[in-house]
Amino acid sequence: MILDGKKTAEVIKNKIKDEIEKNNYQINLATILVGDDPASKLYIRNKKKACAYVGINIFVYKLPEKTTQEELLNLLDKLNQDEKVTGIFVQLPLPKHIDAKIIMQSIDEAKDVDGFHPLNLGKLLIGKPKFISCTPIAVITLLDFYKIKTQGENCVIIGRSIEVGKPLALLMINLNSTVTICHSYTRDLFEITKKADILISAIGKANFIKKEYIKSGATLIDIGMNKNPETNKTCGDIDFEDCYSKAKNITPVPGGIGPMTVTMLLKNCLLAYKLKLNSNLF
Repeated sequence: MILDGKKTAEVIKNKIKDEIEKNNYQINLATILVGDDPASKLYIRNKKKACAYVGINIFVYKLPEKTTQEELLNLLDKLNQDEKVTGIFVQLPLPKHIDAKIIMQSIDEAKDVDGFHPLNLGKLLIGKPKFISCTPIAVITLLDFYKIKTQGENCVIIGRSIEVGKPLALLMINLNSTVTICHSYTRDLFEITKKADILISAIGKANFIKKEYIKSGATLIDIGMNKNPETNKTCGDIDFEDCYSKAKNITPVPGGIGPMTVTMLLKNCLLAYKLKLNSNLF
């Protein structure tokens, strides 16, 4: 079965849209883009389109590549104090001269709709999450939508980033999966992936996973977004054509986790607004 993230995202976006319209919510998302990275510009366009669809006001702050860390922190301080701003999103990656960790720590945790603030990551660690990073919760939401069994399953995650791998591991543990995290220092990687009931790849290597490296009947979740060097077309970490017949479930690229990630940002924006209206929700 193909796990259609685009179709699933549409269902969720329509629910968000209906709730915003019904209650006349005035949700304002401040998005910051530093530099001219083409991929980042594309992501911002997708976010603007999605926000417009559901009725969220998005304000994009486009800053030059040479913007200093202090200048960015000053802008964040202004947005943190602005009562009209519901959520704040900083597009990654940032230029090398800016420390992304310091930037994420400087966002008001109540407006941290990307879920990277240490307090939000800590709440996830203790099983009491508020804002969860968009890509990890996108994976969980897609698995839930298609009723994919997680309890007791062996889940292998390739990638240990703070943005994806680590929070995703915590979420899968909370769903009672047995989780193995693999990375660049993992020995015998493919001996591990062949034992996975659920294999999730987030390493950014085009068509890296082949059918001989997966278990028959596995669920494959592809978070990679790459360019196929042979065709120059967008592809994932998992060779879709090669693995499709052996897998039980698989996400396509594009059209899998990507649309879901944007939708989870919208959901977090809605949550931030509702928390502002009623602090007793958490």
